Amino acid sequence: MKTDSQIKQDVLDELAWQSNIDETQIGVIVKNGVVTLNGVVDTYAKKIAAERAAKSVFGVKAVAEDIEVDFKMGQGKSDTDIATAVVNVLKWNASLPEDKIQIKVENAWVYLTGEVEWSFQKNAAKIAVENLHGVKGVVNNIVIKQRVEPVEVKDRITKAFERSADLEAKNIKIEVDGGVVTLSGTVHSITEKEEARRATFFAPGVTKVINNLKVKFYPEYA
Repeated sequence: MKTDSQIKQDVLDELAWQSNIDETQIGVIVKNGVVTLNGVVDTYAKKIAAERAAKSVFGVKAVAEDIEVDFKMGQGKSDTDIATAVVNVLKWNASLPEDKIQIKVENAWVYLTGEVEWSFQKNAAKIAVENLHGVKGVVNNIVIKQRVEPVEVKDRITKAFERSADLEAKNIKIEVDGGVVTLSGTVHSITEKEEARRATFFAPGVTKVINNLKVKFYPEYA
């Protein structure tokens, strides 16, 4: 089992390894396997990249992210410019129904609303927007509208887990209540926990995932 000091060093090394992150801008605190990131970066994309990098490190149980976005002098964009960029990036994404998504921009924060049929579309909209220059944050209030039988949802998720090389399906329990899926059981890392959540969202009709999976480090993975 890794110590907090070892995890901290691994997180710092991972941040330094990522070419799109300036690790000198980010502070790392680790306590009982929980990583807290702080500091100031000049784009929202770097903030998200730092969080993902920390989550990818073995031994990390959870990530608390307190990084602030502060644009350098003269590099900020008006809300109108950001809104125009958001409209264009969503229009260029063939997987997104542009006429179903509404956009609001306030103080460089982008608010997405509307309806889509698939969870991956909701996630794709957020990812496309968070990489735009000038964006300080994204609030994704898009809802999923699709009626599917719970048994079919559970069956599709189970098969997706079994196909994934990154997941040990036998240790994951799936419960479906309408469009809400609850995952419980154990996984080997926080990355596996995130992968289980991501795979679940690809099932039709899933509107929310309650991820109660616990990270359990087995001897052969230590």
